[in-house]
Amino acid sequence: MHFMTDGRFGNTIFGLISALVIAVLSIGSADAGKSKGFGTRAKAAILMDADTGAILYQHNADELLPPASMSKLMTLAVVFKAVKQGRLSLDDEFVMSEHAWRTGGAPSRSAAMFVPIHKKATISDLLKGIIVQSGNDASIAIAEGMSGSEEAFAKRMTVEARRIGLTKSTFRNPTGFNHPDQQMTAREIALLSGHIIKEYPEFYKIFSLKMFPYRRHKFYNRNPILSAGIGADGLKTGYVKAAGYCLAASAKQDGKRLIAVVMGLPTKSSRKSETIKLLKWGFRGFKSFKLFDAEETVGYARVWGGKNFYVPLIGKGEVSVILPRVPENPRLRAEILYQGPLKPPIRKGDQVAKLRVTSQTNAVNEVPLYAASDVETGSLVRRGLDSLAHLALGWVPL
Repeated sequence: MHFMTDGRFGNTIFGLISALVIAVLSIGSADAGKSKGFGTRAKAAILMDADTGAILYQHNADELLPPASMSKLMTLAVVFKAVKQGRLSLDDEFVMSEHAWRTGGAPSRSAAMFVPIHKKATISDLLKGIIVQSGNDASIAIAEGMSGSEEAFAKRMTVEARRIGLTKSTFRNPTGFNHPDQQMTAREIALLSGHIIKEYPEFYKIFSLKMFPYRRHKFYNRNPILSAGIGADGLKTGYVKAAGYCLAASAKQDGKRLIAVVMGLPTKSSRKSETIKLLKWGFRGFKSFKLFDAEETVGYARVWGGKNFYVPLIGKGEVSVILPRVPENPRLRAEILYQGPLKPPIRKGDQVAKLRVTSQTNAVNEVPLYAASDVETGSLVRRGLDSLAHLALGWVPL
């Protein structure tokens, strides 16, 4: 259920922000739709602040589409995790099987690292071959080396996707070759990109390599915005006929990192221009605003069967959101969201809710909220009265 706050917002809101409109919404999609004043030719797109997860722009962001080689980001995430946990070493070697060579190597006429058939390549080189050259042969060799087959590795990809919070994405191969059941959303590609950036910074550096020499080859990074002068340093292109031209990209300016995903564009040039346009708009058009001081009460959440009817909610430190730069008097919609009513015991510091703030341009911020005090279990009489009240209002305790 979604419950509104009691309306007592703090006195620390910048003068630029003149009002917060409190709304109660039914359970539904978090997709706020298109941002006013900005558009894209992409079939689906999203722009996300990497540090906070704030969504600055979204268009069809939850539509499942063929991800093409952007799905290799999931392949890479599985490998990065194994190396970080010590189950693989960058010096370990995998064999280029005949299947990997024929399906993703030179005979396939697709993007390839050109490891000779039955020869070995190190994990380090295979990772660079995937990231810089988008090598399909390298992706299959890793899948076979880690899991025995593409199919088994694809199941591993889906398991890891669920672990990190990707609820819709499904995988059938490590390459991104078109398959009707290999689908991702722009939102989940952005979340996966953010996961790689935060969890594997030592590997993320590879995405900015401009060139990777291997044997007699020199592979140049396929990411078209690395040299665009906007602070871009990753991540992954994609193209198959069913998907169109796609790109997951990240850039950093003045300490602020953004992640952009575009899908379903008709040409390479439009993929590049739309991504650059989206990132430039994000860097130019948004800034951080403080809404509440540290320890300041943001609102209250209803508690079922507790000694107190409500628990006060606070942020972890100051509560700030990223909003469009506007001349004056922006109107915001703010909601406190939680699955409730909450059940005791609740301990001070427990994360129990989140604050969602939506601007007029449909920029969406979600900030975790925490219990500001303990709430113990109430008496049997209190629990009984609460049950009657909740049933009368159509609420059933979880």
